[in-house]
Amino acid sequence: MSIPQSGGGPIEHHSQLAEYLADGCKPREDWRIGTEHEKFGYCKDNHKPIPYAGERSILAVLEGLRDVHGWAPVLEEGNLIGLEKDGANVSLEPGGQLELSGAPLETIHETCDEVNIHLREVKDIADKVGVGFIGLGAAPEWSHDDMPLMPKGRYKLMDAYMQKVGTMGRSMMRRTCTVQVNLDFSSEADMVKKFRVALALQPVATALFANSPFFDGAPNGHKSWRARVWRDLDSDRTGMLPFVFEDGMGFERYVDYALDVPMYFVYRDGKYINALGQSFRDFLKGALPALPGEMPTLSDWADHLTTIFPEARIKKFMEMRGADGGPWRRLCALPAFWTGIIYDQNSLDAAWDVVKDWTGAQREALRIAASVDALQAKVDGIDMHNLARQVLDISEAGLKARARSGADGMIPDETHFLNALRESVESGQVPADELLERYHGAWQGDLSRIYGEFSY
Repeated sequence: MSIPQSGGGPIEHHSQLAEYLADGCKPREDWRIGTEHEKFGYCKDNHKPIPYAGERSILAVLEGLRDVHGWAPVLEEGNLIGLEKDGANVSLEPGGQLELSGAPLETIHETCDEVNIHLREVKDIADKVGVGFIGLGAAPEWSHDDMPLMPKGRYKLMDAYMQKVGTMGRSMMRRTCTVQVNLDFSSEADMVKKFRVALALQPVATALFANSPFFDGAPNGHKSWRARVWRDLDSDRTGMLPFVFEDGMGFERYVDYALDVPMYFVYRDGKYINALGQSFRDFLKGALPALPGEMPTLSDWADHLTTIFPEARIKKFMEMRGADGGPWRRLCALPAFWTGIIYDQNSLDAAWDVVKDWTGAQREALRIAASVDALQAKVDGIDMHNLARQVLDISEAGLKARARSGADGMIPDETHFLNALRESVESGQVPADELLERYHGAWQGDLSRIYGEFSY
């Protein structure tokens, strides 16, 4: 999850809220790719989740990355809760999941290099302290009480609030992991088209990357339990955002939506001030109960935007949020998949042609069906397997058109990063299917085998 934002002056006019989003518009030559991925840490000897502090802990891993690999520390109230280096940062999710938020890069080649370097550094430190890391969409065995809450003020507030607004918010916080990509837009119209395509096709990403068929030590009936969790988290701030597809969609319309999302906090002087359930509209009037008489800054607005969790969202860029965490090949495949669709105009147009006639009910039904059945999902004559093949072809065409070479020109484009997805489309099997096959076959119901065979 996001770190506190900074650098924003006072909000003096309502128009600044939409202008903040519009300031993200960039010419095509300045478009970048930012990849984020989370992973679970565990003790190698007993497969228990690692605590924040101790010999085998998240703190030990962060300290090792700092001391051995040159990352700069990020502190909150004296606790080491993150790291920064070269435009990237390492942070902690609520249950101790370790996240890399990558630097904004020009190509998937650079993104994959960044991912591989990070995983090597993490493994170097993890091996020294006796822990491992695994990429899955949901914790396979651990209970809520097994997962420690990290010492971040934001998470303490969220943990209490989540119990009041949904049934699965605390599961999301402590027991799920994702991989996502952040991409740019050039104008308001470009943002709207990309946003619509992104939301409509998130179920395809959910299906292709489904990797969480286990929860509480057994199969859960879904290929992506992470996606199931997000459906019962907090309806005020999650979902498929039907208004994005309505006439009049633009930055101002998103502002109206965001203003109606209840607040979590205000960040002041290194501390999170409880504003749970309060209204940013009241904040704009100087009437926020948490800070009576105080007016918000653009940093407060930026922070508030990070507390909204739809399947795709905008800040000064667009985030694709529908995929489970997974093996390293898919950490490179996710940004490649969306870059091919979003960063080539012909591919974007082709993708819109695929989804433009879908109803809101169909988009929501696809979201649900993808979490249950992945590529075997079917909704109103829409076959997910065939849809995924069609969309993957669109993405591949976009990457070919980009023609961003790698390995000093030896690799002509970025299409090979889609190979893992191509294999899934050809076989009809996603990572969850492989896990279930092993569980019911060679593992004979012994879920502990997952750590040895699927860790980084």
